[in-house]
Amino acid sequence: MAGSRTPPVQGIPAQRESGAEKSPAQGQSTLTRERRTESALVTDRGRTTIAAEAVAKIAGVAAREIPGVHDFGTGTARMFGALKGKLGVDESVTRGIAVEVGERQAAADIALVVEYGVAIPDLAGAVRRNVINSVENMCGLEVTEVNIAVDDVHLPSEDEGEGGETQTAPRVE
Repeated sequence: MAGSRTPPVQGIPAQRESGAEKSPAQGQSTLTRERRTESALVTDRGRTTIAAEAVAKIAGVAAREIPGVHDFGTGTARMFGALKGKLGVDESVTRGIAVEVGERQAAADIALVVEYGVAIPDLAGAVRRNVINSVENMCGLEVTEVNIAVDDVHLPSEDEGEGGETQTAPRVE
């Protein structure tokens, strides 16, 4: 019938009104799926807002949990971060992390430095999954995208010694 529509099933997004409910994807809970359609952040009793800085910290910690991530930010950002660290200002958790936060959704851009020898596509996928899971579970926001830019590869020979200078073997003694 042209004018007849069945009402959406509770907890199922409008796109799935066809009646063919899919089971949650592996690693995706039913709770996360329900949060996407009915946000606990905006209710008839009030609104909860989460600052971009809070989401950036959660994303930064989640990304750092993945083995193979060495650092964050572009070369310039890392240089200014080191300078700020010497001045007692610590922004290392959010350096290289930019987020946009709306009422129900968030998106993140992450610039990172990977350890040499790590498969970058696998690392990017692991970082993306961990950031999405952490932000969605802790904030109740749907993460629409996590863009990852690999800015550099950290080589074992680049380990810094005291004074920020690279340790190299002397050429002559």
